[in-house]
Amino acid sequence: MSDSNNSLTVRDNRTGKEYDIPINDGTIKAADLGQIRTSDDEPGLATYDPGFVNTASCKSAVTFIDGDKGILEYRGYPIEQLAEKSSFLEVAYLLVHGALPTKEQYDAWVHEITYHTFVHENVKGFMQGFRYDAHPMGMLMASVGALSTFYPESKNISDPENRHIQIVRMIAKMPTLGAWAFRHAQGKPYVYPDNELSYTENFLSMLFKMSELRFEADPRLVKALDVLFILHADHEQNCSTNAVRSVGSSQVDPYSAVAAGVGALFGPLHGGANEAVLRMLRRIGSMENIPAFIEGVKNGNERLMGFGHRVYKNFDPRATIIKKACDDVFEVTGVNPLLAIAKELEKIALEDEYFIKRKLYPNVDFYSGLIYEAFQFPPEMFTVLFAIGRTPGWLAQWLELTQDTEQKIARPKQIYTGDRTLQFVPASERWK
Repeated sequence: MSDSNNSLTVRDNRTGKEYDIPINDGTIKAADLGQIRTSDDEPGLATYDPGFVNTASCKSAVTFIDGDKGILEYRGYPIEQLAEKSSFLEVAYLLVHGALPTKEQYDAWVHEITYHTFVHENVKGFMQGFRYDAHPMGMLMASVGALSTFYPESKNISDPENRHIQIVRMIAKMPTLGAWAFRHAQGKPYVYPDNELSYTENFLSMLFKMSELRFEADPRLVKALDVLFILHADHEQNCSTNAVRSVGSSQVDPYSAVAAGVGALFGPLHGGANEAVLRMLRRIGSMENIPAFIEGVKNGNERLMGFGHRVYKNFDPRATIIKKACDDVFEVTGVNPLLAIAKELEKIALEDEYFIKRKLYPNVDFYSGLIYEAFQFPPEMFTVLFAIGRTPGWLAQWLELTQDTEQKIARPKQIYTGDRTLQFVPASERWK
């Protein structure tokens, strides 16, 4: 029996029995429900939770979210402070190592990642084998998975030093793979990393460099992209992180686990949301069409993309930061004409009782597509940028998983709804 003040008493009306189930950290263990059964030869009670909307699959110290208050913290640090005062590689160190680095630790971390930005020439040949119109996310997913064949020692996940070098390699090589996928779609030669540049500058160089000796990006664009990477670096147990943890629970190498995360992010309900925002803004077309569109949303004929969030019930703290980044980027590139439509939609959603009541407010995807478009990225590249930013979070979660003694291989229960005990009739009789 547990402390009755910190437990759940359940009465099974089928049998009249009562059960005392401990409550820890605001949860009960699903396994504790297994004792609730009508007889010894019947299976115990289980929970049914499609999409894991109210089920905790792990304990984690990486990211904290309070959706009701609009709070997002990495390792305890508010996202607003990290976006303003930190850099993406420092945030990556924080997520992976659990604490902010000293100057010596940071310099060593940056040096390691810079040193490992190059990929094997065979990877280049592998990527060149894709069709000219291959989707960059498909190329990224395949090439990340392929890295496991270049580093077969990566399967030794119980060795801390081995885990570390794979984490460094993946954070270092993701921009290279992402940039090459981008160049492939344009039919342009792949650009090798420039180790004299910062992480984000180097990525922009591999994307856009042509004949100049060294690509020089506007510092405001570098900072804005760095902030976007920080905002995307982790987000608790979302679909792609759950995929990384689920696949990683089989004790596979980290490249294969992260490739699963890339695959999950590829889906339009996860990484493709900002692309849907741009399609919506283009469909609206002009300011005078907004009232009719809003009416269509209220009547159920239109969908308001980039508003609301499954976790945040008040506001998305990343949206405020990204809106400021928008202004910085447009200062360099010129204002996207869709911005006026976006701002008017935001104003209406924040003032109209219909949207307020339904907690529909701008999320991180609402403005990120406008920024990416200002950088001259095609929509199919948006999710690749998301994946590069999310890589440290995936790896921090994977690293945590490998050291969690409570974790088991993912194996959810199911509720079987098909036929039972059918009699098989051989084809010779069925086909007469």
